[in-house]
Amino acid sequence: MLTVGSIVIRVTDLEAQTGFWAEALNYEIREPSADDFVLLKPKDGVGPNVSLDKVPSPRMLPPRIHLDLYADGQAAEVERLKGLGAREVHWNGRPADADYIIMEDPEGNRFCVIDAGS
Repeated sequence: MLTVGSIVIRVTDLEAQTGFWAEALNYEIREPSADDFVLLKPKDGVGPNVSLDKVPSPRMLPPRIHLDLYADGQAAEVERLKGLGAREVHWNGRPADADYIIMEDPEGNRFCVIDAGS
């Protein structure tokens, strides 16, 4: 049996991205961390780890993979994430009744905020 242990995101500014993702997901750093790699773990112990790997990587659009983050209060979460430095991505192909909002972190890594109440 397989389980997801960690999702790895390549980043340029490890310190800034650690701060963004830790705050966005309510995660904490699992020590020890390194100059080029940080593993974030859920504070409540529920869910996969998110690892940040400082490795140069060209940005691909559309991305081949992205995170879907489920939110009970989607609008409030989108605003909170914007306050942390995320940006909303507008896409003309998004259906009017879509339950997701496309966003990207401060380095342009895309993710969706899904309305968990839908």
